[in-house]
Amino acid sequence: MVRGFRDRSDAGIQLAGLLKRYANDPSVVVLGLPRGGVPVAYQVARALNAPLDVFVVRKLGVPGHKELAMGAIASGGVRILNSEVVNALGIPGPAIDRVDKEEQKELNRQQRAYRGDDPFPDLKDRTLIVVDDGLATGSTMRAAVRALRQMRPRRIIVAAPVAAVETCQSLAEDADEVVCLSTPEIFHAVSLWYEEFPQTTDDEVRFLLKSAAHLAPAQ
Repeated sequence: MVRGFRDRSDAGIQLAGLLKRYANDPSVVVLGLPRGGVPVAYQVARALNAPLDVFVVRKLGVPGHKELAMGAIASGGVRILNSEVVNALGIPGPAIDRVDKEEQKELNRQQRAYRGDDPFPDLKDRTLIVVDDGLATGSTMRAAVRALRQMRPRRIIVAAPVAAVETCQSLAEDADEVVCLSTPEIFHAVSLWYEEFPQTTDDEVRFLLKSAAHLAPAQ
């Protein structure tokens, strides 16, 4: 099924419709992947009456072609590499390490910017709904899921408004459940499925996190 969205808020509202069974469940925490996943996650959290938080993950872009993901890193020292991309392009280890080092700086900056000194909530035995605005290769989401596993949650549900078919299928190996609203066979890029797709800013992420503070608190 192919479905387009007006913007990230519209995508979040529609995505929440597939997650209604998790509404008012005190074990649920909604986590948005910054930056673009947070506006989507905000609408999901509102609809489910669940707390919203952010989990920082950074894509590792191919040197000279940053939009092409060769992997991703996440909090907790997790690094996921796309071996097909790395091998096909013959990317050497030192080049990967250089990109990793740069993205680690941005990962640390975002964590400070969004969380400040606030401790991360205890996710043990929680049901986590991890949201992004779209899934192309899935490397960023995969890194997030593997990092979150270390926190011993009860379940991890991956949720996105639009995703490549093969990405939804492959993520099922890492997550307990994968919810993809639209899975076009010809995908190309996440932005093509939105009428409006501006870059989400740090200020917007902070505003949405603050606005969501009145939602169900993390237990």
